[in-house]
Amino acid sequence: MRYRIAVDIGGTFVDSILFDMETGGIRIAKASTTPDEPARGVMEALRRLGADLSNTDLFIHGTTLGLNAVIERRGVETGIITNEGFRDIFEIGRGDVPAHSMYDYAYQRPAPLVPRRHRLGVPGRLNAQGEEVVALDEAAVVEAAGALAGDGVRSVAVSFLHSYRNPAHEARAADVIRKHFPHLAVSTSSGITREYREYERTATAVVDAYINPIFGNYVDRLDSALRDAGFGGRFLIMRSAGGAMSAEAAKAAPIYTVLSGPAGGVIGASYLARMLGKTRLLTLDYGGTSLDTSVIEDFEPLVMHEARLEQLPAQIPIFDIRCIGAGGGSIAWVSEGLLQVGPHSAGATPGPIAYGRGGVEPTTTDAALILGFLDPEAFLGGALRLDADAARAGMEAKVASLMGADVLAAAAGLFDVLIARTAGAIREITVERGKDPRDFSMLAFGGAGPMIAPLIAREVENFELIVPATPAVFSAWGMLMSDLVTDAAQTDIRLLDAEAMDLVGTQFEGLVEEARSALVAQGAPLKSQEVIRLLECRYVGQEHVLAIPLADGPIDAEAVRAIFAQTHKDRYGHAPKDPVQIVTLRVRAYSRLPKPEIAQPEPATGPVEAALLGHRDAFCFARRGLCSFDVYDRARLAPGHGFAGPAIIEEGTCTTVVHSDQRVTVDAHGNLIITRSAE
Repeated sequence: MRYRIAVDIGGTFVDSILFDMETGGIRIAKASTTPDEPARGVMEALRRLGADLSNTDLFIHGTTLGLNAVIERRGVETGIITNEGFRDIFEIGRGDVPAHSMYDYAYQRPAPLVPRRHRLGVPGRLNAQGEEVVALDEAAVVEAAGALAGDGVRSVAVSFLHSYRNPAHEARAADVIRKHFPHLAVSTSSGITREYREYERTATAVVDAYINPIFGNYVDRLDSALRDAGFGGRFLIMRSAGGAMSAEAAKAAPIYTVLSGPAGGVIGASYLARMLGKTRLLTLDYGGTSLDTSVIEDFEPLVMHEARLEQLPAQIPIFDIRCIGAGGGSIAWVSEGLLQVGPHSAGATPGPIAYGRGGVEPTTTDAALILGFLDPEAFLGGALRLDADAARAGMEAKVASLMGADVLAAAAGLFDVLIARTAGAIREITVERGKDPRDFSMLAFGGAGPMIAPLIAREVENFELIVPATPAVFSAWGMLMSDLVTDAAQTDIRLLDAEAMDLVGTQFEGLVEEARSALVAQGAPLKSQEVIRLLECRYVGQEHVLAIPLADGPIDAEAVRAIFAQTHKDRYGHAPKDPVQIVTLRVRAYSRLPKPEIAQPEPATGPVEAALLGHRDAFCFARRGLCSFDVYDRARLAPGHGFAGPAIIEEGTCTTVVHSDQRVTVDAHGNLIITRSAE
């Protein structure tokens, strides 16, 4: 088949990209997100793409549908079945106060996702070694599930003590529930994670159960719509830690997909970093509702194994992405005379005031229009005409009048606040970890990324900012660079010594077999698979761990100890002589998928003036005032072209704004390279 398609659902737009494997050509299209029926927005984007689904062999999808359901608390009614006497583990949690509220004496915990009446205990117990102490009472499981079903529960999380060592009780309970109540969705903690910490495992199972029916229904509807439109290829969904999984595997454990949309951008950034030879890269993904930023070092993004989803822990592999509510649709508001931006967003419905769809709150997009960055007649390639007068009126009524400022100053102030918030997020993942953001190149993408990122580069004094080809759909482009991936892990705390190595080797064999089988079940032949082994260790008495990569073959205790000591010294500046403890064994298995070959554009043959569309007055942040900007058509820019700001570069779905103290060059791959220059 000829085509491959990737689609990313954002808070405001659905981004789609089609790759033609015969010609190497790319087509892109955007459609409005349809929160009431997400599959409808996807199919509209495909219609605008002009996709021949009958001639498409791969459809890769990224969505934050599950994450949004958790954040907005619109998942299904969920219950918990756990050990008798432990029904309150989920509510007690760690008993701590979130860091951002540690000095708030009036802090109140949000209501638990699962109310107490829906948390039930049943007899049955394993000890810390996974040995059965009390047999599981299957009749009690049926009774508990029946009580939950009778109270309107649609999904059940099963979490028993020490099931990470022995999942037998959880697996049996799930079988019993499915047999007697087939309409109930069931998530078991050990089916998602085989790691210790009962609260974290329980919370992980709860989040999975909470979104399971919603995600499953969505995938089924989208799959049906795709098949009706002639699609007969493979349907894959992005994972939060990169890579893809089959739609069926995603339905079985949707928690793995909660950040699948932003993950596509990180994968694309990693691929681009290798292509350009950039060992250190900061990503800035500005969409309609949020900014996602991450760090890539030595061409690889950082993967964590626990995330926070609306104050709930989730024991899943996930990219270390910092997200703040700051995007094109972020709403500006005034509190006690101070301008605030986000985290609330106008979203796709009603959207910014300028869209003319009923929005009344001024947003980043409205401010950009007021500042002259956007052409009201050319937004989204002319598909949507923006109402500049309405945007100014809204900014005056909701912001400028309350601040005692004119509309232009209010719009510039909105960007100032946005820049400060973004710079704070960047410092969290760089400065607070001993890294200097000036040592990194920056990569800007997302619909609003190239417009805002040049200001961020000025703020954090980055020397180089990269705007890739098709930045508005870069996350979808990154999905085309994905492989089929699965993870397996097992906690087994023991001292690192020669005696432990045989057992650890046997456990790794089991994990490798488990991961390989999972890929085979998703259609990946064994011969296409690669496996990476990691051993998480710590010094005795420590809480946190460091991951040590292992080569194939037998595991030598002294070699692991030496690598761990050096890693600890590199990270923390010292390496004690204390005994080392093994905590968790991890395996990641890949099945490499063919990657699109990216065609390199022809070098420029004429002057850059041939790409000049005209001039427009806009706000230059280097001069803090209006001035004339040159306006260029990106489609006419070619490798070798270069020019100084102030300039605006338009490409239909995205606008890049370069200020007077910056300069642009086009590299050999067609990327825009923005650097600092003396005005």
